[in-house]
Amino acid sequence: MDKYLKFYIDGAWVDPIGGQRLAVVDPATEQPFAEIAMGTAADAERAILAARSAFASFSLTKHEERLALLERILDLLKQRNDEIGDMISREMGAPRRMARDEQAGIGVAHFAQTIRAMREFSFEYMQGTTRIVHEPVGVVGMITPWNWPMNQIACKVAPALATGCTMVLKPSEIAPVNAILFAEILHEAGVPKGVFNLVNGDGPTVGAMLASHPDIDMVSFTGSTRAGVSIAHAAAPTVKRVHQELGGKSPNIVLRSANLAAAVRAGVDKCFANSGQSCNAPTRLLVPAEDMDEAIGIARQAAEAVRVGAPCDPATEIGPVVSEAQFDKIQGLIRKGIDEGAELVVGGLDRPEHLSAGYYVRPTVFARVTNDMTIAREEIFGPVLCILGYGSEDEAADIANDTPYGLASYVQGEPAEARAFARRLRTGVVRLNDSAWDGAAPFGGYKQSGNGREYGKFGLHEFTEIKGIVGFGD
Repeated sequence: MDKYLKFYIDGAWVDPIGGQRLAVVDPATEQPFAEIAMGTAADAERAILAARSAFASFSLTKHEERLALLERILDLLKQRNDEIGDMISREMGAPRRMARDEQAGIGVAHFAQTIRAMREFSFEYMQGTTRIVHEPVGVVGMITPWNWPMNQIACKVAPALATGCTMVLKPSEIAPVNAILFAEILHEAGVPKGVFNLVNGDGPTVGAMLASHPDIDMVSFTGSTRAGVSIAHAAAPTVKRVHQELGGKSPNIVLRSANLAAAVRAGVDKCFANSGQSCNAPTRLLVPAEDMDEAIGIARQAAEAVRVGAPCDPATEIGPVVSEAQFDKIQGLIRKGIDEGAELVVGGLDRPEHLSAGYYVRPTVFARVTNDMTIAREEIFGPVLCILGYGSEDEAADIANDTPYGLASYVQGEPAEARAFARRLRTGVVRLNDSAWDGAAPFGGYKQSGNGREYGKFGLHEFTEIKGIVGFGD
């Protein structure tokens, strides 16, 4: 805990320049359990200068050196996986088993996948007489969220290290301690001084400095579309690269060839996973209009079976949402759904009756939702599912694409039909028939869900500049 009030800059744990602190609250109890230092613009400046200084040498390290570094980090992540998972559970409320296996485990998966991609990636090759060189983009400012904290840290830091970039990380101040544990791992693995720097703080202070500073060559941000727009504005005067993974309102289309019962049950489970706090959650379930009544019954049964409770309880399937502010936002949108005439199937306002404290939301299903309703258009970021009916497949595609977002979509149906329908969807990711997560698949969005792609070789591309040395082969 002695490091909670420090920042990791230039290879050492240092005292902050300012004195502001912030309590870290356990959303299951509504009580603070830790306190972190909040950085100032001067703290961010110190970290940026350390990263800039380190870039000159780290950018020239050999492929083999960086690969060995990633392998050491991977080994240490595996050793401390449960510790990281337990901390994430306490910070943002994920059930402990899920926090260990998925929340922390996905960090391990990203480093393993980056290592595989790095072994296959062509950093240099000849194109005729021109040498094509993928060089590190430079100093990267990283701003990561609280909902999948280790996922977003790992899928940015791993490719940055692999390509020879240096970086400053500002994790979410709501769930910051897992990032401190991660910094300990990188230090133990022998990351050179200044290559990785960690400064806690808020978006308007530390985040804005990373976005606007002329010594930052790229800012990689995951979070809300609103914040992403602000970051793009701040970055524009320096014409730096801006990579953003933003909000979503993902459709889940159940084609007539699908097994309705299995598709609806799986759709409910995927929407409610992580208490609905995933940017790619399938929150709009589209079913054939003639199957609406049957789909409602299946969804009601599936939602009523979901166990909401304390993250430490092995029987818990979903825990609380992350904060009081998030709880209040979700309650407001549930109220909006009721007021606008959506059919409340199950759940609704307030916390579950068996829980007297904590930011717990009742698993909620609305039916007969139309795409002009607020709950069908705004990202709720809680365990709230909207069921919409469609007539033809053309109408289903129109409804699915009628959103400012374009991060992910899901299609259930006979494989050939599902594959064909996937091509009609304006999203960066399409998952067919309850398929498993693929850490090598590109992840990122169309439209207001952002730009750029993360994961595997696609992450390596994002963190490099391309140089053509013409006449190299003459």
